[in-house]
Amino acid sequence: MSGGQIQDEDISASSQWSESTAARYGRLDFEEGDGAWCPEITVEPDSLKEFLQIDLRSLHFITLVGTQGRHAGGIGNEFAQMYKIKYSRDGSRWISWRNRQGKQVIEGNRNAYDIVLKDLEPPIIARFVRFMPVTDHSMNVCMRVELYGCEWLDGLVSYNVPAGEQMTISGHPVYLNDSVYDGAVIHSMTEGLGQLTDGVCGLDDFTDSHVYNVWEGYDYVGWNNESFPSGYVEIMFEFDRTRNFTTMKVHCNNMFSKHVKVFRQVVCYFRSESDWEATPLSFSPVVDEKNPSARFVTVNLANHMASAIKCQFYFADAWMLFSEITFQSAVCRLYSVLLYKVFLPVPSPEDDPTHKVDDSNTRILIGCLVAIIFILVAIIVIILWRQVWQKMLEKASRRMLDDELTASLSIQSETFAYNHNHHQSSTTSEQESNSTYERIFPLGPDYQEPSRLICKLPEFAQSSDEPGRWKHMCASKSGLVPSDDGVPHYAEADIVNLQGVTGSNTYAIPALTMDLLSGKDVAVEEFPRKLLTFKEKLGEGQFGEVHLCEAEGMQEFMNKEFLFDYPEGQPVLVAVKMLRSDANKNARNDFLKEIKIMSRLKDPNIIRLLAVCIYSDPLCMITEYMENGDLNQFLSRHEPEGQLALLSNAPTVSFNNLCYMATQIASGMKYLSSLNFVHRDLATRNCLVGKNYTIKIADFGMSRNLYSGDYYRIQGRAVLPIRWMSWESILLGKFTTASDVWAFGVTLWEILTFCKEQPYSQLTDEQVIENTGEFFRDQKRQIYLPQPVLCPDSLYKIMLSCWKRNTKERPSFQEIHRALLDRQP
Repeated sequence: MSGGQIQDEDISASSQWSESTAARYGRLDFEEGDGAWCPEITVEPDSLKEFLQIDLRSLHFITLVGTQGRHAGGIGNEFAQMYKIKYSRDGSRWISWRNRQGKQVIEGNRNAYDIVLKDLEPPIIARFVRFMPVTDHSMNVCMRVELYGCEWLDGLVSYNVPAGEQMTISGHPVYLNDSVYDGAVIHSMTEGLGQLTDGVCGLDDFTDSHVYNVWEGYDYVGWNNESFPSGYVEIMFEFDRTRNFTTMKVHCNNMFSKHVKVFRQVVCYFRSESDWEATPLSFSPVVDEKNPSARFVTVNLANHMASAIKCQFYFADAWMLFSEITFQSAVCRLYSVLLYKVFLPVPSPEDDPTHKVDDSNTRILIGCLVAIIFILVAIIVIILWRQVWQKMLEKASRRMLDDELTASLSIQSETFAYNHNHHQSSTTSEQESNSTYERIFPLGPDYQEPSRLICKLPEFAQSSDEPGRWKHMCASKSGLVPSDDGVPHYAEADIVNLQGVTGSNTYAIPALTMDLLSGKDVAVEEFPRKLLTFKEKLGEGQFGEVHLCEAEGMQEFMNKEFLFDYPEGQPVLVAVKMLRSDANKNARNDFLKEIKIMSRLKDPNIIRLLAVCIYSDPLCMITEYMENGDLNQFLSRHEPEGQLALLSNAPTVSFNNLCYMATQIASGMKYLSSLNFVHRDLATRNCLVGKNYTIKIADFGMSRNLYSGDYYRIQGRAVLPIRWMSWESILLGKFTTASDVWAFGVTLWEILTFCKEQPYSQLTDEQVIENTGEFFRDQKRQIYLPQPVLCPDSLYKIMLSCWKRNTKERPSFQEIHRALLDRQP
């Protein structure tokens, strides 16, 4: 930054005070402009909207960062006391840096002028880097920054590998997991880099952990041969482009007294374009049972050309431990071969008297080759220009997205996202996890810009102070169209994560939306608490509880457009979400925001917010509840029509009524998807049943102990409904309408089996996750839910279409709803 290698156009920011505090002035030790980059608005606690971004143009290995405040000869005195770093290798998936102890917040400056340097341990490999100021109170901040590192010449952008395992030595656990891996980590690790590329080699004794003051085995990623019946661990390496590979160096532990040895053999496959080469390369290192020292094993890759390498490392003993893997390669360039041919020496007659050279033909040949070179150079210039133009368009798109509106409705547990510190109080450092489950991927191919959404929410436009502005926006952006599959997805936005008080909801709401809502009155009335009679507790979460209640006189408080199914004067069955008295300020604010969002959901197949109690504590929101409870329990108490039901005298549900209920769920999801809301936990447990098989989609199934077995807890930190989740949601953290479609297919399967068994009941949770890996690999080994006995081929075909690997091949809820309507008698 300070040396000038990074150009002004490669430094950008979320906002700025003025032109004199723009991003280009955020260079360490410079005092041009007004002395630093300063975001436009005051930075608030828990807000991570503001950032200074640097584009390094290529992948770099960054080990150290520096920060400084704004002094500018005494004009200003602003600095960032704390900050976070986010980075990206492709500009679409952003990763939050964390240190070896899992902490994300970095201590910044204590005054405006002194430079504070911080080692990045572990280092990061990235092209894009963002500095995001963090505060514990509202304040103005300004920053100057610097990056220290070098270009990442390995070209490695990710490795996929089975998750490391735990070894027990003398009763003590030794954790051999890749704790700093920045991709998706569930059963296996995908699309990331970690300890195998952090430049740090493990010690001879892998149980020695004093170097980083962390747990035993920290430096190594290790696997036990009992977990791999095939006898090998497979690691796939993805590179930035096709390369000519000379060697691979693998740093291995060889502490054979602990049953750890260097791999016995490695077999490597190479992929240059789209296909893997048929003939692999095999290498066997010399077996060493005398020297227990860790060492690099060099594998000769024989100048293979590839953009990806898949290596199978075979066990030589019970355990195999790696700490570092590096590659030596050269970038392949077509024109370098042509240059070699152009300037290849032509033998003269003196060198070879028997050979006579035709000078005219030689000149023609050289002229043709030079012309080819100029054409190739022109093509390269055009490609580079297109890349620059595309980058400018992307920057313009990001600015446009400040005026966009998107929201995602999701049903989550207390820690649906990976939040490592969710049992502590809500502090700034805990509000954002590095996980993809809390982050919207910006400008990815599976996501669209939600320009149409504001037009679909007329209450926003009509009550705005600038109605003309919204009208103009809807007209001017009408050229933006949905993605190819017609399914609305998330778009890039500054996201405010809103955790439901019962642990059941987390709304991912753009900051713009919350600004719009902050000045609005809640569109529901205050309800007298004395008219509520508590019947039973339905569920609970970290900050609140859900109770089943009877409400007297509710009809008087209802919106006139709401059709009520209860006679006048009869108590109404309702669900009451109640905020606990010990809830902190952030939970209280989230509760009020949740009310504002819920008040705008108006559909006959979505549970409605009826009234609130917010004038005094405890805060409550009152929602519909259906007298027949949730669909899972309702169906499990019934049987299909037939001879068996007659003999058992059990209540029955006809096939037509099953289809009718499924059609209503599709209709409710069609409404949510039209608003770009994503449910994330669609299942029969989250659907309520009323009179005449009326269905309404709800949101508090996860808070009920009854369904705790439907959620899989990952390392004690996150609970996920993996049996209903799409493969991309589990492995990549992508939650879209297309993943809701997947969950609908599972919900339809539940309905047609009368909820008599859990999806994939024959598989353990771990096997369910392994099965999602088969969907990812798409080698025809994935297991589908079987066709229920009652299910005709046409309905099972709908289910299978919901479970397509490619999200664009899955039907939209509009298509599903139409198909189910066609089946109605």
